[in-house]
Amino acid sequence: MPRLTARELIDLVLDDGSWISWDTPPARAGFSESYVAELQAAEERTGVDESVLTGEGTMLGRRVAVLVSEFRFLAGSIGRDAADRLVAAVKRATADGLPLLAAPASGGTRMQEGTPAFVQMVRITEAVSAHKAAGLPYLVYLRHPTTGGVMASWGSLGHVTVGEPGALLGFLGPKVFELLNDHPFPAGVQVAENLYSHGIIDAVLPPEQIAGILDRALTILQSRPRLDTPSPSDSGPSTSEAFDGRGASASDAFDGRVASASGAFDGRVASASERIETPAIETWDAVTRSRRADRPGVRRLLKTAAADVVPLNGTGQGERDPALIIALARFGDAPCVLLAQDRREQAQQAFGPQALREAQRGLRLAEDLGLPVLTVIDTRGAALSPEAENGGLAGEIARCIDGLVRVQAPTLCLMLGEGNGGGALAFLPADRVVATQHAWLSPLPPEGASAIVHGDTTHAADMARAQHVLAVDLAGRGIVDRIIPELPDAADEPDEFCHRVGGVIEAELAALLAAGPGSPAARAARYA
Repeated sequence: MPRLTARELIDLVLDDGSWISWDTPPARAGFSESYVAELQAAEERTGVDESVLTGEGTMLGRRVAVLVSEFRFLAGSIGRDAADRLVAAVKRATADGLPLLAAPASGGTRMQEGTPAFVQMVRITEAVSAHKAAGLPYLVYLRHPTTGGVMASWGSLGHVTVGEPGALLGFLGPKVFELLNDHPFPAGVQVAENLYSHGIIDAVLPPEQIAGILDRALTILQSRPRLDTPSPSDSGPSTSEAFDGRGASASDAFDGRVASASGAFDGRVASASERIETPAIETWDAVTRSRRADRPGVRRLLKTAAADVVPLNGTGQGERDPALIIALARFGDAPCVLLAQDRREQAQQAFGPQALREAQRGLRLAEDLGLPVLTVIDTRGAALSPEAENGGLAGEIARCIDGLVRVQAPTLCLMLGEGNGGGALAFLPADRVVATQHAWLSPLPPEGASAIVHGDTTHAADMARAQHVLAVDLAGRGIVDRIIPELPDAADEPDEFCHRVGGVIEAELAALLAAGPGSPAARAARYA
């Protein structure tokens, strides 16, 4: 399949007639005559005057700034003039407050200019970092091929990064490797799909799907609720689908289409300081109900109550854990970075240190973009295995707790179901904590506590009662702020329950966005 040129990609992704170039003719000063002739020949051959095009346009009506490589121009390589063009465009996008879309396709540094060109990657990286520090989105589409200094700088700094199917993506070009080592680089490593499977990029999608996913991401990143009406949206269903990173619809990622939170709030939710009109429940009955296989988890919640979801993938550093869902999400008009324990995946494999490192990526993302964090606790417990211990599980739990206590972003925790051990505690610290009626938190599964105290598991129910594990018990101690009723059980009313939870999330996120992040001391004080 032929690869798109820079202009073809621009025409595909941006609205018709909206492209405005920011480029000025390259200086080409101080270069040898032979090199200038080579540049002129590349211009005549490709119809563009450098290896990158920059400018702005609208994408589904949204104004965006764009950086696009033209690989046909000296293999998309970056020299001084190309770097000047990139840096100027990034700075202009930052000054204008525009989201920045980058679509590199490059062999890296321009060899004709050598080290003076190579060090330009520092300038480009600084400009992109300043753009992100201003709280502006930077979204990257890695095209075939992207290698060398480009991959190691502006190609790898995206808040969200998507790869072109089958694209060669890596640091060292395979031809260079073979020449240096007298044998070929292993096949199947430096391809987009492999990077996705290792949690380095967030998705693999063809060019024709890029506008849709970027627009959904920007919708979430730039949404803000009306502060005078922090109630659920009644705007109707979302017209876009989420994706699972492989170009599939949300039916693979979250069990179905992502719907609006319309009708999510029925007025029956009260804060923990109020007496909600729900019958008292026996502790072990609540624990048993939370473990029902048909109890709705975070996937059902997202399918039913989220307006938009853009799943992310992995740490960006070669690790991923399917037991954690990391995503950009929107409930009504309230956006967030979602870090959620997935009970469906944990039925196959407990979550491990990789998931906690993914969560820490999410905290950094929230700080970058000024978004609140929503954590969801629903876990049988973190992995108990040699691999988890060797992966530093205990340290990652500690770092996740510390990260949530200190993150410079508003935080909301939802206790959705089971809450076993340190794996649950790692997601608990937050400015606000809400819990479903049958949710609970325990240092060990009650059976484990019974085994320690009594030498067997037959006293699990007694241990659960004695340890005050229920969310309603924690509300009485000021640890949980709000209880969401189950009428009478989430598994018996899954859609109604999910709408109710979604309404609470929307209202809480809206209030948190108005209030701003709490201090570490305030977050820790509720446990005193």
